[in-house]
Amino acid sequence: MEPMTDTASEFLRANAQYAAHFDGVARPVVPRRRLAILACMDSRIDLFAIAGLSPGDAHVIRNAGGRANHDALASLVISHTLMGTREFVVVHHTDCGMHKFTSDDLHQRIKERLGQDVSGMRFDFFTDLDESVRADVAAIRTCPFFTPDINVTGFVYDVFTGVLRLVS
Repeated sequence: MEPMTDTASEFLRANAQYAAHFDGVARPVVPRRRLAILACMDSRIDLFAIAGLSPGDAHVIRNAGGRANHDALASLVISHTLMGTREFVVVHHTDCGMHKFTSDDLHQRIKERLGQDVSGMRFDFFTDLDESVRADVAAIRTCPFFTPDINVTGFVYDVFTGVLRLVS
């Protein structure tokens, strides 16, 4: 077994404090709000805080860029089919790395750093922030594995102001 890192030790200390004050109230497996959120993995985004949510309110799926790729859609299908979610929200954000780089940039960096060719690996970089939201909303709406009455809404979160803006 590998030695424990400082991060692992910090996690355990923080968890001990959390567990000591844990209320023991069972939270629902099915999200109370019947909501699933697809968002970027950016560490500056506290989805629960910006949307006024609490644990148990929504499923949260995160990836680089908050893109509706195969894995994200599979998670949303599970959320919808097995957990009864009726609404999906897509959240992209300003100052996103997926908007600043290209697949070629990343392929080159990996090649230089590790000597590995990842040209066959797909990354969901984009050039237009609002259009990326629209594309992901459309990908979800047109996915044949959701009932036609599913609600899908897209937003852009501004990491500098904290403002969430609806994309139409």
